[in-house]
Amino acid sequence: MKTRIKIIAIIIGAGMFAASCNKTETPDATVDYYQQADQMARPAINTVFVDAAAKDSFNTSTPTQMASRFTTKFKNRLLALNGGVYTTNALGQTADQFVAVLVNDVLNVSTTGTTTFYDGTNVLTGRKLDDDVINVELLLIFGGPAGILNAGLTNDHVDANDKTFSSTFPYLANPW
Repeated sequence: MKTRIKIIAIIIGAGMFAASCNKTETPDATVDYYQQADQMARPAINTVFVDAAAKDSFNTSTPTQMASRFTTKFKNRLLALNGGVYTTNALGQTADQFVAVLVNDVLNVSTTGTTTFYDGTNVLTGRKLDDDVINVELLLIFGGPAGILNAGLTNDHVDANDKTFSSTFPYLANPW
């Protein structure tokens, strides 16, 4: 079962990468070229931490370029969202440590352990379909050291998918 979930995570990740690319016109009509259009590994991070003027630059940056280009912007935004004060989050990360994780918008995948966005113990070891990614992000941004500060900002109150996930591959819920 764990192997199947890992394979699904890889397939979903590859599909998300392909979906985030735009086909570009080229002089050679026999070759298709694609240009990355959006970072999608961690939902809402790009939306919250990257201003409109930098969206295209962020979305086309490779992960190895992200930290050098966007760490200061991410930290300034994190501090602004927290009234200029950010001690640590529920993982014990300082603003600098948390920003170092956020700025590299990649989907990590554990090949040997639990696959989850966050389950209280395992952190960013992948994503299951039913992981409440937005709540985790809100908790880490606004919840403070114990995860209990700003209760109105740490939960989006969307507690489940609107349709039940399938128990067979590809596990996605049927469309409406």
